[in-house]
Amino acid sequence: MVNYREILRLKSLGYSQRQIAASVHSSRNTVKDVLVLASSVGIKWPLDEAATNESLHEALYPGRVAISSGRQLPDYPYIHKELAKPGVNLTLLWSEYCEKCYNAGATPYMYSQFCDKYRHWARITKATMRIKHKPGDTMQVDWAGNTIPVHDSVTGEVDKAYLFIAALPCSCYVYAEACLDMTSASWLSCHVHAYEYFGGVTRLLIPDNLKTGVIKNTRNETILNRSYQEMAEHYDTAIIPARVKRPKDKSVAEGSVKYASTWIIAALRNQKFFTIDEVRRAVREKLEELNNYPFKKREGNRHSAYFDEEQAFMKPLPVAPFEPADWSSATIRPDYLITDGINKYSVPFDLIGETLDIRVTSKAVEAFYHGSRVASHSRVHMQQRDPITKKEHMPSEHQKYLAYNKEDFLVWAMSVGPKTTEVVERFLSSGKEPEQGYKSCASLSKLADSYSNNRLEKACDRVLIYSNSPTIRNIRTILKNGQDRLKKEKPQPPSPNSYGITRGAAYYGKDGDQQ
Repeated sequence: MVNYREILRLKSLGYSQRQIAASVHSSRNTVKDVLVLASSVGIKWPLDEAATNESLHEALYPGRVAISSGRQLPDYPYIHKELAKPGVNLTLLWSEYCEKCYNAGATPYMYSQFCDKYRHWARITKATMRIKHKPGDTMQVDWAGNTIPVHDSVTGEVDKAYLFIAALPCSCYVYAEACLDMTSASWLSCHVHAYEYFGGVTRLLIPDNLKTGVIKNTRNETILNRSYQEMAEHYDTAIIPARVKRPKDKSVAEGSVKYASTWIIAALRNQKFFTIDEVRRAVREKLEELNNYPFKKREGNRHSAYFDEEQAFMKPLPVAPFEPADWSSATIRPDYLITDGINKYSVPFDLIGETLDIRVTSKAVEAFYHGSRVASHSRVHMQQRDPITKKEHMPSEHQKYLAYNKEDFLVWAMSVGPKTTEVVERFLSSGKEPEQGYKSCASLSKLADSYSNNRLEKACDRVLIYSNSPTIRNIRTILKNGQDRLKKEKPQPPSPNSYGITRGAAYYGKDGDQQ
């Protein structure tokens, strides 16, 4: 058998093909073919100790039939390529391999041998990453344990910048971002930026059990932060938190955190930063160096591995990026208003006394009742004197009040009669501004609904006879007592003889007795 190991070793030392052929006692064409095939499948020196000439023969010539065993060798590059596709596993590929062998009249390997030979081939060709991780399948995220100091140029105080890490296990492609805190808002925005950096979304998202993302993670249930779950739904991905105290569940993120701590945090230890923007620029530069640094055990780097093997399998980004939101709850008070901390916004009045979920973003304020959105407002960042309301959220009485105006009251009064119009005009002119008479005008219209326009007109006529300053109380009393139905009598002027002594002197008998 050809000594494939020696050919690759001598080639790595710089020997010519003629010298290698003379050393291994093979023809120059054989040496040339071996070197070309080894280069095409990514096999190069140094090799794994378990790599024998037989295994190298199988890796370099996968289509040949093993004469000694009488069994057909699997097409390992094809298997490796198909495993990258969603839903494809070794069981499926083995069944297809068996069917192909039976059609060709050859004997296939059993399933265990099939898997062992593929894994052995993958280990030799340094293609082991895809055995455990499919491209575009998962993104692992975590915070780095170390921090970057940020100095205040005035006081000299030192703050901490925290490093967010996102890693794709298949290609080991990494995203890193510096933040001034580890709050939920920073956590969510870093995820958004990571997806934008990768240019796509993975099927699964594996975080650690930090409180900003995972409220509870036990054997029986997993409860996620509501904003985190909302982000996952926006990007059509599924969050599967790593098991508690099981770092192997996100081993790539753990390894990337350590690697980033060396490449980014440790590399920046001698630089002094005064703003978070300076830190972020430095982190971006070191991130590109990390992703473009060559692999030690396989060809290429993180950047090339991602764009060559993984990018095509990523889910597309949504049309608009996710906007982080703050969730809270509140019991609606009689004024049917909610607040974003700056201004107040209305919700439907029939929800008074109910508890609503409130979602606040930089652009909107929304209220949800039993999962259904019941109110939505554009958020106003400048503090307003009055609450921001919608007419449809108000009771009918409040809607009418907002619709009050001088012209409408006068039009209504003229439809009732001239005396009612005169009373309305006096109400509107009784104060400094017309709005001061709106309440009296509204009460007058309610009396018309209760007693009819005809009776109201007569009541207004009667009250104007006795007073130049009519009031709602007087008009209501007239209608309640039915005085508007009595015949109207104008007051008579007093007679000239109605003053002084009415009986006269003769009544007392003084003059009469003398006569």
